[in-house]
Amino acid sequence: MALIHASEEVVDTSLIENRSPSVARLFVDRVAATPNGEAYRFPEGNGWASVTWAETGTRVSRLAAGLIVLGVNPEDRIALASSTRYEWVLADLAVMCAGAATTTVYPTTTAPDVAFIVSNSGSRIVFAEDESQVAKLRAHRGELADVMKVILVDGTPSDNADEWIITLADLEKLGSEYLAENPDSVENRIATITPDHLATLIYTSGTTGKPKGVRLPHSAWTYEAAGIASVGILGPDDVQYLWLPLSHVFGKVLLTLPLQIGFATAVDGRVDKIVENLPGVKPTFMGAAPRIFEKVYAKVVATIREEGGIKEKIFDWAIGVGLEVSRAKQEGKTPSGLLSVKHKLADRLVFTTIRDRFGGHLKFFISGSAALDKDVAQWFDAIGIVVLEGYGLSETSAATFVNRPSAYKFGTVGWPVPGTKVRIAEDGEVLIQGPGVMSGYHENPEATAESLTDDGWFHTGDIGEVDDRGFLKITDRKKDMFKTSNGKYVAPSAVAATFKGICPFVGEIIVNGEGKSYCVALISLDAEAITEWAEKNGMAGKSFAEIAGAEATHDLMSGYVDELNAGLNRWEQVKKFRILDRELTVEAGEITPSMKLKRKVVINNFSDELTDLYK
Repeated sequence: MALIHASEEVVDTSLIENRSPSVARLFVDRVAATPNGEAYRFPEGNGWASVTWAETGTRVSRLAAGLIVLGVNPEDRIALASSTRYEWVLADLAVMCAGAATTTVYPTTTAPDVAFIVSNSGSRIVFAEDESQVAKLRAHRGELADVMKVILVDGTPSDNADEWIITLADLEKLGSEYLAENPDSVENRIATITPDHLATLIYTSGTTGKPKGVRLPHSAWTYEAAGIASVGILGPDDVQYLWLPLSHVFGKVLLTLPLQIGFATAVDGRVDKIVENLPGVKPTFMGAAPRIFEKVYAKVVATIREEGGIKEKIFDWAIGVGLEVSRAKQEGKTPSGLLSVKHKLADRLVFTTIRDRFGGHLKFFISGSAALDKDVAQWFDAIGIVVLEGYGLSETSAATFVNRPSAYKFGTVGWPVPGTKVRIAEDGEVLIQGPGVMSGYHENPEATAESLTDDGWFHTGDIGEVDDRGFLKITDRKKDMFKTSNGKYVAPSAVAATFKGICPFVGEIIVNGEGKSYCVALISLDAEAITEWAEKNGMAGKSFAEIAGAEATHDLMSGYVDELNAGLNRWEQVKKFRILDRELTVEAGEITPSMKLKRKVVINNFSDELTDLYK
């Protein structure tokens, strides 16, 4: 491919200029345009059920009418506490079509935090996936005076006498009856929605303090959909596999894209079913967090190493060829005749088999929500699956930057989505301005004033730089970078991303060294990976803590730390480390429901271990 600059990209700006006024209008226009086209697939029994846009539209209309019957008014907040599933999609679209706004709640959120989010948002209705979610609401019912009804998605209420709770079927029946008498009620409500109306309230994960509600208007989502569509990387014949949490902004933007473009989406939030589902779904693209790619890479390599012999030699040769081709493409060169022949052989012997595990039809993966190690991305490119790393925040409606299939650079998050502007402040902070930026934090003017300038520039809190071709590279979170006693800055997230690409057994690594003469690290192991390793190394049946404390495990990790240090500057190198005797958890406040590390909480929880490392 020829090397091009961001300014040379061909963009269909008419899609952005003429975008829909609301998500609701975008949806009903999609239903009208391709009523018989496949909209969604979802698990049913041992297979998949499929629904058209028209069938989805019918159910959404009934649910939206049901919300109107319950007294939902324009821009009222409606909370959605559920895992990723087809019913989440229906509920969210129904909220949009009723003119209201969705407050997203992770199913793993603790009861006190659920109560805070529902109360702070002023949500009047709550969709609860099952009785476990209802129980959280019941435990704090006294704090939820604004909540008129709870809609139970799965099952029937355990207390049938409690009129506070009705089922999803009850809501749909209410709406169906209302539509029989008022057939234009939902369309009339949609007609009142303006681009500035609130569409979504997403509470930030809150790595420090209470979560803040990010207010995203309809215009932010319609811009995201039109902006991504304008670069032409997806079309109506694509198939998406969607498992990401829809409570997260990354999942939510991937839910909006098909409304604009019209492709089908297979929805299943069960992470343990991804590998099993992909061959049957045969998606053309999928979004995921870096940990998914790191684990796939580690699993494939570990399996080959175990088999050894001729298979390992062929695999290593093929990967070498693939990497050579990948690097040539990155430089805008065409592989030579001999290299091209070798690549075709490597593809037939090795790469095709790996790609078939993903369904065999993948055009690309999209990686977001955290930094992806560039060596892992390069490995995937070598086997013929490009991972397009992107960047965005809840406050920017997710996609702000993304690499393109025709123009990507590993270690960067790509070019801006058309219509978005970027500026690097004097201290290196990335500032963003554009239609995807939030209108502010919900009922929090102080936090809004700290993050948004009067002319609409959002302070991301991330440090980055833009190269001469327009690619943005994120270095680290501004608040996470620290300075050693020698005056050298260390970017711990960048070090962690590198280590995760090297070590297949790590869950998280927390590098610390603020004001110290050298860096140390806390290492949290990945339970699944380390248990499998332990079973093959004389520790079958041992507890997680026993495995973590074993000398053999320490020796194993020491080798990976040495490999990490070989690629770091002297002041960044990890001189000592401690393996934690348990995984980090949401319950302990160490990671967020969206699986982001709460660095300061971990450092506080394991302060004794860190102190010991400096003795």
